[in-house]
Amino acid sequence: MTFLRVLNVQGIAGLAACMCLAVLLIVQKTETGRLERQGARLEQLHRAEQAAFASTVADYRAAADAARAADRANAARVAAEQSAINERIENDFEMRLAAARAHANRLRDQARSAAAGPGDGGAARMPALSVGAGKPAQAPGEDGLPDRLLATEQAIQLDELIKWVTAQAKIDPNSD
Repeated sequence: MTFLRVLNVQGIAGLAACMCLAVLLIVQKTETGRLERQGARLEQLHRAEQAAFASTVADYRAAADAARAADRANAARVAAEQSAINERIENDFEMRLAAARAHANRLRDQARSAAAGPGDGGAARMPALSVGAGKPAQAPGEDGLPDRLLATEQAIQLDELIKWVTAQAKIDPNSD
């Protein structure tokens, strides 16, 4: 009979409440396990995403560093090409100027030796012809050579400048 006393209304309600609590406990345990697994999976996804992000940042930094290095190398290449062109054109310019000046000196020496006379000393000098009507008189030794030398120097300078500009324009600063 003691069992019947427990099975009264209050006992049945207590058993039902215990059963409900047991079922709720089982459901809670199951749900907690599922949420833990889902949390672990989400944490793993988050770590993978963080690692991918860090890898992407590192790749971008490496690409930027490589681009900067390529730009520096390209700038050095362009500077070297420009320097070589500058040196070559300057050397050509100086050689051509020296040749023009040497030629002018030879002409000046020839004119002086022709003005000094034939050199035999025994023959009398012939009088020079008069200056043409359309040509202004020049002082002795003024044969226009300094003006012609200046014009030649300027022509050489312009010619070498054209060569320099053309050579500089051929340099592609964007090529590899």
